[in-house]
Amino acid sequence: MFKIHKFKRLSVFVLLGLLTSWIVSCSTGNVGTGTKQTSSGVANIEFWTMQLQPQFIDYFQNLIATFESQNKGIKINWVDIPWAAMENKILTAVSAKTPPDVVNLNPDFASQLAGRNAWLDVDTKVPNEVRSSYLPNIWKASTLNGKSFGIPWYLTTRLTIYNTDLLKQAGINKSPANYVELAQAAQQIKDKTGKYAFFVTFVPQDSGEVLESFVQMGVTLVNTEGKAAFNSPQGKAAFQYWVDLYKKGLLPKEVLTQGHRHAIDLYQAGETAFLASGPEFLKTIANNAPKIAQASAIAPQITGETGKKNVAVMNVVIPKDSKHPDAAVKFALFLTNDQNQLAFAKAANVLPSTVKALSDSYFKDVPATATTVEKARVISAKQLQQAEILTPTLKDFNKLQKAVYENLQAAMLDQKTVDKAVEDAAQQWNNRT
Repeated sequence: MFKIHKFKRLSVFVLLGLLTSWIVSCSTGNVGTGTKQTSSGVANIEFWTMQLQPQFIDYFQNLIATFESQNKGIKINWVDIPWAAMENKILTAVSAKTPPDVVNLNPDFASQLAGRNAWLDVDTKVPNEVRSSYLPNIWKASTLNGKSFGIPWYLTTRLTIYNTDLLKQAGINKSPANYVELAQAAQQIKDKTGKYAFFVTFVPQDSGEVLESFVQMGVTLVNTEGKAAFNSPQGKAAFQYWVDLYKKGLLPKEVLTQGHRHAIDLYQAGETAFLASGPEFLKTIANNAPKIAQASAIAPQITGETGKKNVAVMNVVIPKDSKHPDAAVKFALFLTNDQNQLAFAKAANVLPSTVKALSDSYFKDVPATATTVEKARVISAKQLQQAEILTPTLKDFNKLQKAVYENLQAAMLDQKTVDKAVEDAAQQWNNRT
């Protein structure tokens, strides 16, 4: 499944499922040692993706063949890396100065290496008129300290997938639109059906969904100096919200130990009423749990008082040690141009990151007899108008999430008061090494 959040943090995903959450199947490839120049002067560009085989083999083979026919001096060697292996493989390759030339990552993880100056500054290679073809907020996700370290590729926004049978049993007429309504629905569902409304993980290295909910509730996570800003009335209220849900028994106890993948398992088993996920999971549910899929409907993403909605981004980066940066940039721009983004979005049921591709009628018009998947596509695309990367781009973002989640867990287990948990989380972040 697509997993667009941080490595080992499903977006769901996920995925890209965020990633969680995301890509649907796994395939290993023979990882090479970066770009090689043949004696004939042809530049061999090594291109790494994350878990896009075998579903998209035809798509990439055709794309690469087209690119090579238009660029006779460049050959592309496509290597697909399993999701779980990518972090270690790219770290090893970058450290050894034998990286691939174009790498499919996400801004979360890529920003950690951007802080170590591992990537090419694409501002020096991409003209403004080309840069302006991408959605401005999405381009901004791959920037750190005023420099662009990546080029946007595909996107997902979370939707609310819900079980209409469970809602009917609980006497609920519509999916909740915000966190206040979600808490009310959670109590009603538990009282009437004995089941849980939803699952969200508090495992520090997994999905960032809870941290994103803070921002949706109006919390500023860090200030302009990078210091903790969540030790505030809004931050305490957000902590209290999740602690109360847990203490009232409205969240499964496994939220402290299981990752986002468990949310999908519970929903498919009919044990939860709501699943916050990208639309790409509708097909997964249809394959794994046809009866649940038949009872499933979709609604916009649940948000807080700010109305903000999340978008998960996949990008491509060019390692600074690429021996052919110009050829690498040329391929990265070809991969992510309007035409190819639109084609991939249709193939993978994701969203494109260019203005022109997103304006295509495919994302706006569906027939009256549209399937749930088709309706989800239109809702997702419409949400992009309100969507943004909710959490800040920080080279050590994982430490911020760890500080918040560990202290949230302590408050949930009555080891700390909410005020103490917030204070300790802020101190843990500010005193990180």
